Amino acid sequence: MSDPSSRLRSGPGPLALPVILLAQLVIPMSIAGTAVALPAISDELGAVPWQLQGVVNGFNLVFALMTLFWGALADRVGHDRTFRAGIAIALLGALGSLLAPSLLLLDAARVVAGIGAAAVLTGASAILSGGWSGAARARAFALFGTANGLGLALGPSVSGALVELLGWRGVFGAQALMLVLALLGSGKVPRVRAERPTADGRRPPILDLSLLARPGFTAMLLVPVAGAVGFVTLLTYLPNALGAVRGLPAGAAGAMMLLATAPVVLSPLGVGALLARTRLRSTAVLLASFACLVLGALGLLLLAPGAPLALVIAPMVLIGLGFGLPLGLVDAEALAQVPESSSGSAAGLLNFVRIGAEAVAVAAYSAVLAALISGQLPSDAARADRVAAGHPGAPSVYAAALHQVLVGIAVIVVATAIAFAVLRTRAARTGGATADGATTGGPTSEPTPAAGER
Repeated sequence: MSDPSSRLRSGPGPLALPVILLAQLVIPMSIAGTAVALPAISDELGAVPWQLQGVVNGFNLVFALMTLFWGALADRVGHDRTFRAGIAIALLGALGSLLAPSLLLLDAARVVAGIGAAAVLTGASAILSGGWSGAARARAFALFGTANGLGLALGPSVSGALVELLGWRGVFGAQALMLVLALLGSGKVPRVRAERPTADGRRPPILDLSLLARPGFTAMLLVPVAGAVGFVTLLTYLPNALGAVRGLPAGAAGAMMLLATAPVVLSPLGVGALLARTRLRSTAVLLASFACLVLGALGLLLLAPGAPLALVIAPMVLIGLGFGLPLGLVDAEALAQVPESSSGSAAGLLNFVRIGAEAVAVAAYSAVLAALISGQLPSDAARADRVAAGHPGAPSVYAAALHQVLVGIAVIVVATAIAFAVLRTRAARTGGATADGATTGGPTSEPTPAAGER
């Protein structure tokens, strides 16, 4: 990546960072909160399974894929222009979602919103890198990460409350309002010009897959994959499970999700303090996160008709810890495994894996759950569709399907943890650095700067 100061056309004003954070906040809320509205959407627009799943999956899958397109385009047209275009497109998608008269048109609107969200993310991260420097840049990225964590954490709760107060259209209306405010303030963001090609006319590759040859870097890519499988899927659809199995309304189910989301917000601060004040190593924290995801998924098998809801409190906290414990470590640890000259490509690959894993995991979860429910109700497709959408009426059917999915989640996370441990051990043998300052031995290709200096 070029020197950010050479790309900056105008410095950031006091409103620049709030505008960026406001636009970015809509993305994790869209990922984590939209599914809460599915039962209400199905009541009004129908419960055709693939169309209903498209409300969530249309946004997530297109969002993941379009980050590659916008990344390449932004290098040519400028990151500030990409950011503003993203807000406008995402706003169009939110308004289309708000006014959609059918499931198919709602799906189309969510696809448009995903296209815009990818541009917002691509432009925002580049603007932060090029518009701020030194300690100010570190603080800006810290707030950026906090906004993402809060959006994921509060998405189900806020969306559940909006459904209760305003109906399902209120969820998309709130997103549209936030995007309107961000669009009005988008002129305040710094202007960061596009990267120039190298002397031979070539540009850096969109995805540098050669980085996967570094076992330490590849190991860190597996951490967000496990988080996507073991947490983001449940964050998205567990509110529906609470409604289908225990009859909780959207607002109550969303509020209960705070048990899982509070650790996401609080864990990074606690981990940072422990690493700074004790001999605890980041590897132990990362392995503990895998264990929490597995134990949480298995503990949620206690969610069953007639069983006390108190039984799922600990499992919900555990899945939150599993996602939250490594939240402040992954990026710094991953970038510590590559040369400084490759940090931009490494960050792009990490974000693509993170976003893509979440999109694929959520889509697979909903598809498998719906198939398992349909398999139990083969002669009543309409009823199966309503149950899969999260409506009460067949709690035992939904619980049986959910339990099979939870076992599958636990198996996948265990396999991912084993692969992580193998790669981490291999990296230690060949030599590498970790973000907490520990060097695993052996030469590195370039000195690794402190995480806050990137």
